[in-house]
Amino acid sequence: MAETTEGRPVARGAEASIRAVEWLGWPAYLKDRESKTYRPKSLDDRLRKERTRTEARLLIEARRLGVRTPILYDLDLVKHRIVLEALAGSTLKELISAHPEDAAPLLEPIQAFGRTLGRLHAGGISHGDLTSSNVMFPDGPAGEPAFIDLSMGSRSAGVEELAIDLHLVEEDLQALHPQGDALLRRFYEGYEAGNATGAAAVRARAKEIRGRVRYA
Repeated sequence: MAETTEGRPVARGAEASIRAVEWLGWPAYLKDRESKTYRPKSLDDRLRKERTRTEARLLIEARRLGVRTPILYDLDLVKHRIVLEALAGSTLKELISAHPEDAAPLLEPIQAFGRTLGRLHAGGISHGDLTSSNVMFPDGPAGEPAFIDLSMGSRSAGVEELAIDLHLVEEDLQALHPQGDALLRRFYEGYEAGNATGAAAVRARAKEIRGRVRYA
């Protein structure tokens, strides 16, 4: 792995910490998958390596499908680290928060989000943790969205995994905006454009998941 500056903490999640660093003079994020002392060391090392490798592959393969993700600058499987492009711009959650009453300014970015997710799903990739905080608009609301943090995704996702992505989107949009139904309709217009052959099956499974959750 190329030398990076020490950096400043940006975020700490359940399984990784993120620091803002410089990589060969470029602003970047260093994602460090930290050891879990409650797991046996051999299992811990294996899981951290597998999840680091999976995330790196998904970032690359998503870009091959035309889905924007942070550029993978460097990978260190021994230290369970990746160095990523530092994307600027607002998250989808921040865009929604900026328009708490009026859905009109959100319709185009939401449709672009749906179209981009459809493209990802049509390529057989699930995101795995698709919240509005993991969708960014580096070029502003009129630009194409980018997906971040694909560490829980799958490279050969089945209908159930793809439908879970949709279920998370539905829950998120309904919770974040009083006109969530209007946003969902526009989201699905985009999704069906991006995943023309598979959208119906994935939406049907998402409906089943909603039923299971409702009556669980």
